[in-house]
Parts: sequence; structure tokens; C-alpha cells
Amino acid sequence: MLFRQLEYFVALARERHFARAAAACYVSQPALSEAIRKLEQELKVPLVRRGRAFEGLTPEGERLVLWARRILADRDALEHEVAALQTGLTGELRLGVIPAASTTVAVITDAFCAEHPLVRVQLETSLRSADIVERVRRFELDAGIVYPDGQDTAGLLVTPLYEERHVLVAGRDLLAGRSGSIDWPDALELPMCLLNKGMRGRQLIDDALATHGLEATPQLETDSIATLLAHIETGRWASIVPQTWLRSLRPPPGASVLRLDGPAVAARIALVTDAVEPGSVLTRALIRSARGAGADGALAGSSVPATD
Repeated sequence: MLFRQLEYFVALARERHFARAAAACYVSQPALSEAIRKLEQELKVPLVRRGRAFEGLTPEGERLVLWARRILADRDALEHEVAALQTGLTGELRLGVIPAASTTVAVITDAFCAEHPLVRVQLETSLRSADIVERVRRFELDAGIVYPDGQDTAGLLVTPLYEERHVLVAGRDLLAGRSGSIDWPDALELPMCLLNKGMRGRQLIDDALATHGLEATPQLETDSIATLLAHIETGRWASIVPQTWLRSLRPPPGASVLRLDGPAVAARIALVTDAVEPGSVLTRALIRSARGAGADGALAGSSVPATD
């Protein structure tokens, strides 16, 4: 059995198309097909259902591709470990990030890149927590930043980062001289724009309100926090957003930021990695950077960002 055969097999499982898999591996399609046939002969089980085109993996193939991914991940981890002993960390770190952490991740990745300048970091910042967890398990991502609550994190190492809290942002003319904080009944009277139902950030708001018999009925919904802030900038809208976003995007000019009195809207944010020991030297280094960066102190302070 050759690593090359496993690479071709994993590429085919990912691309689900012989020609695309061959292109991804920089080989001809006949070479890829022949390597996978030899792997099947060696393992004495069919891995691929073939017709006039790729028709999927066999049940045996679906199970064995997990082992193939793990073997290749361990091979990569070994190579990174050796390189680290010789020249310092090198290679590529693949990090999946939920949208709510797409700005705060810089606290961690900046520290990591400063300490390990030879490592390339690939960020994907529009993934759901469940997708990130599954891709870490399949070794398609090295690590992920997720909402861990409600996720099946068995077999993964969960490193808490910070607690995300939500605040009200609104044009000052809507707040009638209020400052500091506002209670939920008064907040819900404002012309509200919120994230779409089903998005995790919106779900947190709806769940908190439901515990007190309240419900948000926004006139405008979107899948983008940047779009919410753009509407707030008109002076005619209010919204509820993670406070951590305002550290990077800043409140719109003419807007005020108020704490919400009553049911708290908060969620834990965590780093997830494979828990197998000794694990990848890259993910171990990322965990050290995350802990050393003090994301909890840097991002989860109780003070409301200053407004103009």
C-alpha cells in the first residue's frame, strides 16, 4: 500500500468525479483509476462503485476512506514534527471559523503567525459549527472555531476561547437620551433588523427571549452582520449583535451601544481539534497560541465599546 494510492482514493471521495480527482492530484485519469484498482486488489474489497462514471463509494469504501484520511493526517503530522525539529514549524494549517468569529479569530491567528512565520494559514470563515466539527473529524480541517454547545464533540479536544455577549446598537435619535443599558421590552419596540431565523446568532436571541415570554418581530432580516450595521448607520434602525464584532467593525457613526438588561444573550466560543495523541504539531502550536493570546480577556470584557 502506497501513500499515493490513499491520496488518490481520498481525492476521489472528496471530488466524487474521476477527472476532477485526477486534476487535484496532478495525474492523468487513467493513472488515478489504476492506482485505486491496485489498492482495491491489495485490500481485497471494492472501494468504488463504477458505471460509465463515478457512482459513489461502496459501503466498504465509505468506511475505509476514514482510515485513509487518518493515515494521511498522521503522515503529515509526522512530517511536520520532523520539520519542526530541524527548522521550526512549517506547512499549512487549515482553520474553519463560524461567521460570528470571523473577525475575532485575528487575535489567535496573528499571534500564531508571528510565532511561526513559516506556516501558511488557510481560513474558511463562513462555515456552520456542525460542518466544522465534521470536517475536523474527516481531517479536512486541522482545527475549527465553533459554538461547542449542542455539538457532538466526542473524540475532539475542546479549548474554550471566550464568551460572546450581545448588545443593542441603534441610532441615537431612536434612544431618547438613553445610555448604558436598555430593557428588552423597550428594545423590542424599536424598528429592528436582525439576522435570519435559523442562524445561530438569531437563535441565541430567540431562545433568550422565549424564556421570558418575549418574541422579536424584525421588519428586516439578513444573513450579514455588516448589512445590519449598514442599516443602523441610516439612523432609522436598531439591532442586536455580538459585542465582539464591534471591536473590529466599530459602531456606525451616530449610533449608540447599550447593554441589554434581562435575559442574557451569550454563547461560548471554543477551538476544536482532533484529540488523538500526540496529534499534529501544528494544532498543538495553535492551541498554545490561543491560550497565550488570552482571547477571553481581549474579547469578552464587560465594557461596551465607546461610541462617537
